[in-house]
Amino acid sequence: MKSILLKIYTGWVLFVFTFFMILFLPGIVLPAFFGPRAVSVTYFFMKLWSWLFSKLTFIRYQIINREKIEKGKAFIYVSNHTSFLDLPGIAMTIRGQFRPLAKKELLKIPVFGWVTRATCVVVDRDNGPSRKKSIDYLKRILSYGINILIFPEGTQNRTPEIMQPFKEGAFRIAIDANQTIQPLVVIGAGKLMPPKKAKVYPGTIKIVVGDAIDVSGYTQESIGELKDNTFAVLKKMIEQNS
Repeated sequence: MKSILLKIYTGWVLFVFTFFMILFLPGIVLPAFFGPRAVSVTYFFMKLWSWLFSKLTFIRYQIINREKIEKGKAFIYVSNHTSFLDLPGIAMTIRGQFRPLAKKELLKIPVFGWVTRATCVVVDRDNGPSRKKSIDYLKRILSYGINILIFPEGTQNRTPEIMQPFKEGAFRIAIDANQTIQPLVVIGAGKLMPPKKAKVYPGTIKIVVGDAIDVSGYTQESIGELKDNTFAVLKKMIEQNS
């Protein structure tokens, strides 16, 4: 009986995810044709979609320490990444617009691929010129006062470790742009949507905001130090809030 109910619930979650994504698709995609600033309309619909998804699926997002995010300032948000369920909670946590850095493989997902193209900076990690172009665009986005979101692990964590090793991209951009890093951690999403399993469970996911990390004392020669320090910050946040 439990197995049948779980299948029905998983189908309902997928229906809610897809139905409202399609319903809001014009409001999400069309503003992208009018320049970076017009995408504020996109993020209104993205945050509305996230809120409805949470309410209708009984997947609750508990946002902790949101007051630590300074209003009126753009950040490079860095977060661990465990599940597709991470993003709705992160979208409700970040103040204002943001642009996630996304891998090109997401473009292949029906409907969600269109949303990815409209709202994200898509990078081909195996293509040097594409990667450089994406980084240059992210710097320009930051100059507009728009946040960016990077998962420094590079992909969802499907290992037994707390986090996978971080890549340097987020920290190179932060130092180049002299932009403050705002750490976030997502706790519990991986359990509600286990990797490689077609199952979703109701429950609560925590989004915890940490203290901002000033990068002004770092140089390109100390990228590794900034990366390791940020890794340690996120790891401690996960351990303290799990």
